[in-house]
Amino acid sequence: MLVAIFALAGCGNAEKQASGENNTSNGAKTAESKPYTVEHAMGTTEIKDTPKRVVILTNEGTEALLALGVKPVGAVQSWTGDPWYDHIKDEMKGVKSVGNEGEPSVETIASLKPDLIIGNKMRHEKIYEQLNAIAPTVFAETLRGDWKENFKLYAKAVNKEEEGNKVIADFDQRVEELKGKLGDKLNQKVSIVRFMPGDVRIYHKDTFSGVILDQLGFARPEGQDQPDFAEKNVTKERIPAMDGDILFYFTYDPAENKGEAPKLEEEWINDPLFKNLNVVKNNNTHKVNDAIWNTAGGVKAANLFLDDIEKYFLEEK
Repeated sequence: MLVAIFALAGCGNAEKQASGENNTSNGAKTAESKPYTVEHAMGTTEIKDTPKRVVILTNEGTEALLALGVKPVGAVQSWTGDPWYDHIKDEMKGVKSVGNEGEPSVETIASLKPDLIIGNKMRHEKIYEQLNAIAPTVFAETLRGDWKENFKLYAKAVNKEEEGNKVIADFDQRVEELKGKLGDKLNQKVSIVRFMPGDVRIYHKDTFSGVILDQLGFARPEGQDQPDFAEKNVTKERIPAMDGDILFYFTYDPAENKGEAPKLEEEWINDPLFKNLNVVKNNNTHKVNDAIWNTAGGVKAANLFLDDIEKYFLEEK
C-alpha cells in the first residue's frame, strides 16, 4: 500500500510541475508564493508555494480553512451530518471526504494529490510519516477548548496569517460588544452538560463552550469552574453538580449508535433528581446543538455559539 501511496504522490508532484499549478497566470510567482517555514507539533516544515490543494484532517480545521477563504480538496467528514455539518455543507460542495477524523484514509488523501496536509498530533501521530511522504504536512498539538491556537497555526500553514489575524480580531470584537450588552447577566452561573452514547459529562472550562463562556466573562457553578476538560461518566448521584442559574445541554448522536444518546438524555432529564434542580424548577434549561456547542470546534461554530448566547440571554422571551 505504501508503494502505491508514494507512486501516487510522485505522480501528483510531476503533474503539478508540468501544469504549472502553483504559478500565477502570467507564469511569475507572486510575493505570497515564496517558500516559507512552519513550526508545528512534529517539527519544522518548509512549504515552497502558497498551497492550492489542501487536505484537512480535523473538523475544527475545516472551519478554519473556510473562514480563511480556502476550500479544501479533501477533508475528514463531520462527526455528524452526511457528510458535513448543516452549517458548512453549502460551502463544502465538491470537497472529497477522506474518512473520519479518527481514521482518515491515507490512500484517498494521496489520490487527491495535495500540496499541503494539515492534521493533529493527538489524532494522527501514527500516520505522520506516511502523510509527509505525500505532501508537506503540518500538525497541531492537540484538540481541546481554545480553537484560536490551532487556527493561528492553520493560517500560517496556508500562508494567510494576515487574513487569520482579522478573523480572530473580528471575533474578539464581537465578544467585547456582546459583553457590554450582557452586563449583569454575566453573573449568572452557566452549567454545561453533554449526553453521549453510554456517557454523561459535566463540562469544565477547557472545552470549546467553556473557553468562549470564559472569554465572555460568565460565571460557572463552583464544581465546573475548573481549568480542566470535564467530569466524565458521571452517575446520577452527581446530578446536583449540574445545577446553576442557567443550564445548557447537548447530545451527541452519531448514526451508528442508533439513537442511544437521545434515549439516555430523556432518561436523565426526566429523573426526579434532575427535576429537583433549582435551574429546572426555574424553567431555565435549554437544549442546544451539539455541533455548535462542542463537536465542530471551529471559528464558524464559535460565531454561531455567540448567536445562541444572544438568543438565550438578550432576546425577549
